Amino acid sequence: MLTARFDRHVYAPHSHAEYTIGVCVGGSEVIDYRGGRLHVGLGEIVVLEPGEVHTGGPGTTEGYAYRALYVPPPLLAEATEAPSHFAAPVVDDPALAAALRTAHTELSASPADALEAESRLSWLLGALAHRHGSARPVRDRVSGAGQIARAVRDRLADELLAPPALTDLAADFGLSRYQLLRAFRDTMGLPPYAWLAQHRVARARVLLEHGLRPAEVAGLVGFADQAHLTRWFRRVLGVTPAAYRNSVQDGPR
Repeated sequence: MLTARFDRHVYAPHSHAEYTIGVCVGGSEVIDYRGGRLHVGLGEIVVLEPGEVHTGGPGTTEGYAYRALYVPPPLLAEATEAPSHFAAPVVDDPALAAALRTAHTELSASPADALEAESRLSWLLGALAHRHGSARPVRDRVSGAGQIARAVRDRLADELLAPPALTDLAADFGLSRYQLLRAFRDTMGLPPYAWLAQHRVARARVLLEHGLRPAEVAGLVGFADQAHLTRWFRRVLGVTPAAYRNSVQDGPR
């Protein structure tokens, strides 16, 4: 993942072995690509394919800013039957652009376990390939989805301190990561990392009610640190762990 802002810098012609997927978050950018010139405006997605020579520079005197992902081809191909080709490199999809920007921002700024990063990025890349790529989507509704999801849920609950990677969970059932995400979301109503976070929050509540401090609780339920616990605790319950602990300690037992 890369976050960048430039006022005047222009990249020399170069290429990458990965897909470059960027969201313009400030100003505008011009890119020489495939013999033409791309104009990427605020909130637009640009997808540059592996091996394609390109440049990059400011579209106006205001400069440009972007958040980018460098994605190995096999990862982008998990949701499709073949590697995706993007005939239109500039993608106007405000909802997907916002989701990519949010995921990039949150995963860059705060601790996140591998399961969360893998789940969020796999799902968003699958959506990009489905909506705007050329390849046919894989069959993502799998037989026995409910049974698979419940088995994954139980394993996550048992291994909340060191949850397995999404890759390993999917391999256990002979599925791609995208297929497993679809099965779990359809059954549980949310992705595996979010279910696990809520389970951790429920465990954290019990420990806070017994008087443990938030810094102690975070590690005991599998969060990276107190800030990671606080982010999810507030998201699920609307208060910080410290405020919750204080309210419990001050109230009747």
